[in-house]
Amino acid sequence: MPTRSDTPPVPAFHARLFQQLMQRERAAPPADLPQRWLLLEAAHVLGQTRLRPHLVTHARMLALAWETRDGREVLGQLLRLLLVPLGHLTGRLPLGNAGRSNISAFQAMPIREDIAALIEQVAQAVAGTR
Repeated sequence: MPTRSDTPPVPAFHARLFQQLMQRERAAPPADLPQRWLLLEAAHVLGQTRLRPHLVTHARMLALAWETRDGREVLGQLLRLLLVPLGHLTGRLPLGNAGRSNISAFQAMPIREDIAALIEQVAQAVAGTR
């Protein structure tokens, strides 16, 4: 997947932006799985430096994996839910990681271009509603 090398490893946490990403995922059409996963991946990238948002994102990813009967993703999210507190205690978080089970839970990476673009788009919408 393409990445943006000019994007910092993780954007600064912004609670309203995180909440908006999560609300958009809940409001998305149930059948639009690519958009729902993208919104959760963006929320993960944004919230992974804070314990509660990080856990909330993985819990929602687990729920979506369960809803879609994706056994591999369910197991991957269960593992990540167990690892999140440990990662926060030790300060070892894979920044930029999108949080899905198709990539290592330990692999830091540049933020994917589609995720960065979505975060930017939603940030502009949130800024416009102040």
